[in-house]
Amino acid sequence: MKTKELLKISLRQNAIFIPSEMITNDIKNLSGTTSVFLANVSKLGFTFSESLLHALNNVSPTYKIEVLEVLREVLGTDKNWTPLVKEWNVPTNESVIDHIITYFGNVFKTKNGTTLQCGHIIPDNTFPLERYNGCPFCGTPFEFGKLENIGQGSKMKVLELWTEKDLNDFYISLLQSKTALDATQVDSLKMAMQYLPLPKTEVAMKETLMLVIDLLIENGKEDEASQFLKTPTDILRYLWYKNTGMLQIIEPKTIIKRTSKNAQHFHNVLDTSVQARIASQKDLKLKYSRKECLMVANWLNNMNMEVEAMCETMHPKRGMWVRFIRALRLAEYSKRKGFEKLNFLMDVFYNQVYDVWQSKVDSSRLKFDADKTFGLLKQRPGLFARSLFSNMLWFGAEETVAHFEEIIDKVPARLVFTLNMYAQNYFDKNMQRSVKPLGGTNKRIEANALLKLYEDFQLEAMKNQIEELCLLAMKKRFAKIANTNKTIYIDPQLFNIPVSIGDRSDTVQDLPVALMGTRFPVEGNEVRLFMQWGKDLPAQHLDMDLSCQIAYEDRLDMCSFSRLTTTGCQHSGDIRSIPNKIGTAEYININIDELAKAKAKFVTFTCNAYSNGSITPNLVVGWMNSKYPMKISEKTGVAYDPSCVDHQVRVTQNIAKGLVFGVLDVAKREIVWLEMTFGGQVVGGLDFKGVQALLAKLNSKLNIGSLLQLKAEAQGLTITENEIADEVYTAQWAMNPAVVTQLLVD
Repeated sequence: MKTKELLKISLRQNAIFIPSEMITNDIKNLSGTTSVFLANVSKLGFTFSESLLHALNNVSPTYKIEVLEVLREVLGTDKNWTPLVKEWNVPTNESVIDHIITYFGNVFKTKNGTTLQCGHIIPDNTFPLERYNGCPFCGTPFEFGKLENIGQGSKMKVLELWTEKDLNDFYISLLQSKTALDATQVDSLKMAMQYLPLPKTEVAMKETLMLVIDLLIENGKEDEASQFLKTPTDILRYLWYKNTGMLQIIEPKTIIKRTSKNAQHFHNVLDTSVQARIASQKDLKLKYSRKECLMVANWLNNMNMEVEAMCETMHPKRGMWVRFIRALRLAEYSKRKGFEKLNFLMDVFYNQVYDVWQSKVDSSRLKFDADKTFGLLKQRPGLFARSLFSNMLWFGAEETVAHFEEIIDKVPARLVFTLNMYAQNYFDKNMQRSVKPLGGTNKRIEANALLKLYEDFQLEAMKNQIEELCLLAMKKRFAKIANTNKTIYIDPQLFNIPVSIGDRSDTVQDLPVALMGTRFPVEGNEVRLFMQWGKDLPAQHLDMDLSCQIAYEDRLDMCSFSRLTTTGCQHSGDIRSIPNKIGTAEYININIDELAKAKAKFVTFTCNAYSNGSITPNLVVGWMNSKYPMKISEKTGVAYDPSCVDHQVRVTQNIAKGLVFGVLDVAKREIVWLEMTFGGQVVGGLDFKGVQALLAKLNSKLNIGSLLQLKAEAQGLTITENEIADEVYTAQWAMNPAVVTQLLVD
């Protein structure tokens, strides 16, 4: 089990982990088992680097089997990939009339028809039953096929060798990451912590720290964990993580509202939003043992922070703290001898005899007292950075920037780059911005109303001011670092990969990872979307929908369960019930030539939970692409080929009703990987302008190549055109976003 989990971590980084003790020989010629193993792996679309192939040739056949099993598990070769329709690339021409006739045929029990396993009668001359693997009326599958056409991929993914050092370096890089970890990184870190000893290194992000604290407490090291808890917010974050599994402090009312909304249904009879709200409230109830209460009481009592400052820190989440104080019996523990500080904290907090910094900022801002406002903001550089744009519009650019320049060296690098990236969009009067509130779905918001007070040339000047200020600040930071190297190599691919700041992904990528905004070129004329769900679940009604929205200059079209065939797109049929344990699948074929001829601009890939609740956990969505035509099984309609998979993600968090997982730019023939949650049972609930706003946000992001150019310029490094250089930065290096964040110099 341990080896399998570590193999999964390495695969996400485009590598295979082989412990040194596993390599028992140094044989150069390929053995028979290695040749067979290589052939099996190539059918899945992978091949090995020279060093990895040599290492695998010298490990036992048992380890080779383990590697193959992990690849097959991640690619889902043992899952059921059978769609509802056989040869679904040819339309069945089913219509609404067929469904109406079948409905009345079942109500009045017609004798002129075929009774299926699910009990439905399909009247004669309606659905062509010989074309279906299940019931066309209720979407329940009966027939299942295996993967037939595999190894059709035109491009192999090369896997590299990972040693213990590589694995340990990756482990440390996650702990040291200067940006919040996404779902894939969190999952990898949890697996690493489970099987490897915790390295002694500084943890850069509060959210990552919660995972470390949890591990220490599980191992009975509460006192050791307490040294990482610097403020009451750290304690609240840890307690909320243990209660909900969320590393961000999302308000209970937000979680309850989201859960309730996900349980709404078009048909009132099927609406379970009230029950979902009640169940969510019960799930969020707080209950602690005496041991846990004492542990938290000690943490607060021994905290090296002034009581008034602690209360001010607790104030923004006052409602949550009141609930936690009651559940943890802190009022009772505060009366005990030795808990005098806790007693004083309870008194000050409940009587609210403390000042709140944010209220002083808001008050002085409303009074238009610039000196006092900026004096307060300088005390907290991070919050000054986050409010910089709005303050420029409120007080004027010159004065605001002058004050900000004084403390920019204290602002975390990730915020400096964020300012530089988003200024372009923020100061555009006509630009709608994409935001994602904590616990909510992606939304677009209108431009700041104060922008209307300024002329275009003034706003342009503000953009330029921000850009010059931020770039100068980062150059200074790079220049301060002593570097004896003379040359640097920057892989051209790095200019297409954005720096991981701001848009963290909530889905897990089990195949080699890609950052949001990464572009995948389409080699052939066809893109095939796929969705698989229901693995290991008992047979039940569980309706997930794979859809796509096609944007033209003047209209929107869609391909979904309600419109199986449209210009350039063909759906494999709507499955609404899953079989026992093996799961089920849907596909959409996208013909780029046909869409280009019809003058389509973009195709947005989506999946939705039509059933009550959110998208089911472990649902996998992605797309396939190959230079050569991808076949579809004539017998069963199975159209999945692991060797053609470009990108896939696995849903792990259950708060989204709808998910955008990619956008095809028809003219450029490339797919942008993005992740955008939205509310709604069907693709019709997708706001395409919201997708455009997110694309604009991703396009404004600084790419890794440009960041390295900035470093080279500041440190006087010569950029070379080949990998013979003192510093080498390749696409493989950028596979680990946590390592890339080390360029964000603080």
